[in-house]
Amino acid sequence: MLRYRLNTADGSRKENTLPVGFLKDFPTEKAAWREVDRLGLLIRINSEESATRIRFNALAEYYLKADFGEDAVRPKSVNTIPIVEHYVRDYLIARWGNELASDIGPLEIQRWLKSLHTVNGLAWATVAKIRGIMHRIYKVGILHERVEKNPVQHVETRSRSLYKAVVITPSQTLTILNKLTSPLHFTLVLTCAATALRASEIVSLRWSDILWTDGQIRVSKRWAKGKDGETKTEASNGYVPMHPVLAQYLNEWRTQSPYSKIDDFVFPSLIKDGKVPIRASTFVQDHLRLPATSAGVVLAKGQRFGLHNLRHSLSTWLVNKGKVDPKTVQGMLRHSDIRTTMNLYTQDDRDEKQAAQGAFLSAVGLGSRLVQ
Repeated sequence: MLRYRLNTADGSRKENTLPVGFLKDFPTEKAAWREVDRLGLLIRINSEESATRIRFNALAEYYLKADFGEDAVRPKSVNTIPIVEHYVRDYLIARWGNELASDIGPLEIQRWLKSLHTVNGLAWATVAKIRGIMHRIYKVGILHERVEKNPVQHVETRSRSLYKAVVITPSQTLTILNKLTSPLHFTLVLTCAATALRASEIVSLRWSDILWTDGQIRVSKRWAKGKDGETKTEASNGYVPMHPVLAQYLNEWRTQSPYSKIDDFVFPSLIKDGKVPIRASTFVQDHLRLPATSAGVVLAKGQRFGLHNLRHSLSTWLVNKGKVDPKTVQGMLRHSDIRTTMNLYTQDDRDEKQAAQGAFLSAVGLGSRLVQ
């Protein structure tokens, strides 16, 4: 008997057999394989497989189950899961679902990805994410023996994002702080500006995370989907410094907060009786954007601005103005890769570049000459 396995349309593997002949007629394996060739059984098997090969929708659904389940090597956060499912079902399955996964070619994938930008208007960074997910779908499929090749491996996209975060100066930060009449809002913005904590991290803080004696704030979780979750990355799980000035403001807020017990939220929702933290997006919309524009922050219609901009602003100021070692800034922002700190979070400073140019002109001997 010739034993073989085929992929079924739903992604499972099914074992099959075909008769070759009697053992007395084919006493050796070599003789049996010659008979397999004479009977054309391998051609027959390949014909069967072409009718039962896995379709892309089954492969994609298998990926969602495998990569988000107990076998996942890199578990996804509760924030990431719905985003990935959206890309998989609304883009990838919508386009490729009924096609056989092994028949999809690299060139048609690349043309489709390009059309997502040119026709659908998706940013290249988003297109790159969709490509990455499709690549992962095939990678998982190969690991679990659903497919044999990954056509996305040779597909190229542009991944540069046109998004540029709005960065504010320390003086603008002070103006914003002075316009916040609530001590809760004031301390929230001050803490975020001084520590560069992510919004989900800062709202998840309890008073037990404020290590007064050590001068540090512990970051071991983030608030997501109405509960505590794991930090964004392993590097995010750690500590950020707490200067005595910041500690003083936090302590003053604690004396005023109606929720000051060790397990209470540092920045609670007063509407929800402190049972959950303040909602960052609502705070930004209702209390932060207007003071920001009053401080001279220019925001185009629909342009994003929130607590995350304070994170970008601190990084930019520390590197460009404060002349702090980038490795120290990386540690404060808790980035696993210093390139993220320098390329995404630290923007060019026009004054610094102009000063550098002036230093060169002075070295040339033209530094004192001014154009009239």
